[in-house]
Amino acid sequence: MADDASQGDAEEFELTTERALTLLKDGEMREAHGLLPWSSNYTFLMRIADSQIESLAVYKPRRGERPLWDFPDGTLCQREVAAFLVSEALGWHIVPPTLLREGPHGSGSVQLFVSHDPEQNYFNFGTQYTDQLMRVALFDQLINNADRKGGHCLLDARGHIWAIDHGICFHTQPKLRTVIWDFAGEQIPEALMIDVRELCDRLSEPEFLRPLSKMLSRSEIDALQRRADHIIESGEYLTPGPGRNYPWPPV
Repeated sequence: MADDASQGDAEEFELTTERALTLLKDGEMREAHGLLPWSSNYTFLMRIADSQIESLAVYKPRRGERPLWDFPDGTLCQREVAAFLVSEALGWHIVPPTLLREGPHGSGSVQLFVSHDPEQNYFNFGTQYTDQLMRVALFDQLINNADRKGGHCLLDARGHIWAIDHGICFHTQPKLRTVIWDFAGEQIPEALMIDVRELCDRLSEPEFLRPLSKMLSRSEIDALQRRADHIIESGEYLTPGPGRNYPWPPV
């Protein structure tokens, strides 16, 4: 981290999650590249900076969300933050640092932008990333992700896979739609099972529940608990059931 007040790009530093969240919370937001193409909701690529660091961030204002018949209006940005909180509680660091704050277009989720090769996605990762994809697949099962497209998996320069776009997760009814069915019916690795058990413990801790309950309803948190309990009981990845199991488009 820089010792003086001169401003540098975030990629120059080893940003901790805590430092990234401070930048997202307190940094000045300026529109950099406008609306991102192909997004269902209003999504802005922003420039965010404090006295030391400048970075890109993805800003999804609440009032730019398209109404959905099966999710309460104005809650998609909160689900983005909830996904980050669960990812951190598991210790998997799948979701980039994300929080809720006021921006140029009102309150919304703000997520640190991940530098990545846009030509790389789930469909061409190859087998060297199997362990990471097993985490992503189980994460989606936990949060009941209704829209895991291949392009929502980003590979950074260090070979770490990040998962983005979690606005339609945490429904109380089964909604899992994903392209990652590679592990369907397989036993979940014990290391991941340990993390899920620890998440179950954290779901009863006030210090974790307080921020999570600001993003999700009580019934949605209870449904998350039930999904975690089912994973612990079964020890297996879900298999596709009846109905729509894949998102469209897949990328």
